[in-house]
Amino acid sequence: MPRGATAQVNPDSAPGGAQAAPRYEVFAGVAYSRLRQVPAVSYSGLVGGKVSVSRDFGRYFQLMGSGDYYSLGTGRAGLPAKGHPTIYTFLVGPALHATLYGNLSGVIFGEIGGEHTGGESETPSISFAGGFGGGLTYNVNSRWAVQLTGDRVGASFSLPDNNPSLSYSSSRTWNARGTFGIVYRF
Repeated sequence: MPRGATAQVNPDSAPGGAQAAPRYEVFAGVAYSRLRQVPAVSYSGLVGGKVSVSRDFGRYFQLMGSGDYYSLGTGRAGLPAKGHPTIYTFLVGPALHATLYGNLSGVIFGEIGGEHTGGESETPSISFAGGFGGGLTYNVNSRWAVQLTGDRVGASFSLPDNNPSLSYSSSRTWNARGTFGIVYRF
């Protein structure tokens, strides 16, 4: 028998190519943010939405970018003039994720970017922002998951009712935030 014949493989019995693992994931969900950089006569928290995109680099490391917007006021129902505060942030940063047990996995992340507070006529209304957080993900299948996360974002906004005599000095604020939503991987 010729040597070349022994190296041939029947195409019907050849193993199929392995399907590549998802490298990107998109998250969309509802979010809550504690509100500390507006006057005391405004809402104490805001409800909104969050969207993020992550790219996997290896088994445990991700790079993520997120944007969120909060506008529905909560808390302090008896306020005479509630105002209309809003917050939106754009943050990027690294994340570490790992399977904890079965379909449950955990994630911790750091973020850096910017935050804007609107609707309260505060000066300045845009600030450098950064924070850290973590969460849990339950994998429904290889493409879909449900995720719950929490984080704290620090920003440097001016004090309430700031004016030129205060020299527009800034004060660091830390807002606790929570999100719940769905993840799609591709």
